[in-house]
Amino acid sequence: MTFDVLTILAMDWVEFAVRWVHVITAIAWIGSSFYFIALDLGLRKTPSLPAKAHGEEWQVHGGGFYHIQKYLVAPEHLPEHLTWFKWESYATWLSGFALLAIVYYGGAELYLIDESKMALSVWQAVAISMISLAGVWTVYSLLCRSPLAANPTILMLVLYAMLVALSWGFHQIFTGRAAFIHLGAITATIMSANVFMVIIPNQKIVVADLRAGRTPDAKYGRIAKLRSTHNNYLTLPVIFLMLSGHYPLAFATEYSWLIASLVFLMGVTIRHYFNSRHARAGNPRWTWVATTAIFIIIMALSIWPAMRDDNDDGMNTDDMAMLTIPPHLQAFHDDERFEDVNDIVSGRCAMCHAAEPLWDGIAVAPKGVLLETPMQIAAEAKAIYIQSGVSHAMPPANVAYMEPEERALIRDWFEAAVN
Repeated sequence: MTFDVLTILAMDWVEFAVRWVHVITAIAWIGSSFYFIALDLGLRKTPSLPAKAHGEEWQVHGGGFYHIQKYLVAPEHLPEHLTWFKWESYATWLSGFALLAIVYYGGAELYLIDESKMALSVWQAVAISMISLAGVWTVYSLLCRSPLAANPTILMLVLYAMLVALSWGFHQIFTGRAAFIHLGAITATIMSANVFMVIIPNQKIVVADLRAGRTPDAKYGRIAKLRSTHNNYLTLPVIFLMLSGHYPLAFATEYSWLIASLVFLMGVTIRHYFNSRHARAGNPRWTWVATTAIFIIIMALSIWPAMRDDNDDGMNTDDMAMLTIPPHLQAFHDDERFEDVNDIVSGRCAMCHAAEPLWDGIAVAPKGVLLETPMQIAAEAKAIYIQSGVSHAMPPANVAYMEPEERALIRDWFEAAVN
């Protein structure tokens, strides 16, 4: 096994490690966020509250009791030690961007660029990605600083319209999977930047004023509260979008851009229910009816194109087979073993990884991966190598009876092409 092949395998483990870190930090961030939202909404005013205290709550956990009090500005005497909840957010965004770079920038030809939509070079696609992350945050921040901030409902509607436009736009440029991930990445960027550039700086201004003997301006709390509210309602859609890469019925259908747009509405209805319950403001069961209705619409949008009698994307398998192999895939196609590998994959894998899967119970190719043509097989060379050559992950439980000799041939083919 050569250095180049070892590097590829090592990078797969690096991707796994970064993904692990991302999930762990996201759990920490979302967990603390949900906890404080529930705490904030559950606070009660009592006659025994200290001066300037806004509310309090008693909680029990782990065999002990906790007495929590909140001050909208600050208490009379600020303690020296303060616990800041910020690193969970920063680590989540940094690990998420690292994962975006490893998977989508490093594998742009396969995962980011869809030449049937827009013929982009790698640097152009990466530039669009990075500019969109920074650009949308800038526009969002300007809107939050505009007169619209005085009417949070109108502001939320404007922001939702912006997200719908982004969803449609990304689906005109990138692969469906990348479009979903970028919509999630942009939303996560807004959330983390809210913490880094607004919420924490405003809190530091208040702390500095108190320690200097000045009276803090309450506007800093109001500004931070607005951004925190946005983060509250954006959390669940981000999780959905990040998980969507495992479900091609979400990201790889005709109406995927609309599906992504509707996901944000589900985030609002679900969070409204829990916010109302935490605030002891009733039991809005209508939110579950609305959420269920939206989810049914999403399922229908994903299935409907496949059910239409006139459904035709204009290119059949024979047409795909005639497409020119891109230069970066040529080595995999030209290797003398490719014809045998093509036969192995066609016989052992293509019953599931096809536009119309033949395996009972599978309606769409797993993760949207198609292995019906030479170009598709060459494009998925690394995945085939890792999933079926180095490991025995595919076929699942070896239901297609891939022989050890066939796995060895896949290894030899990939390693020779890489070298």
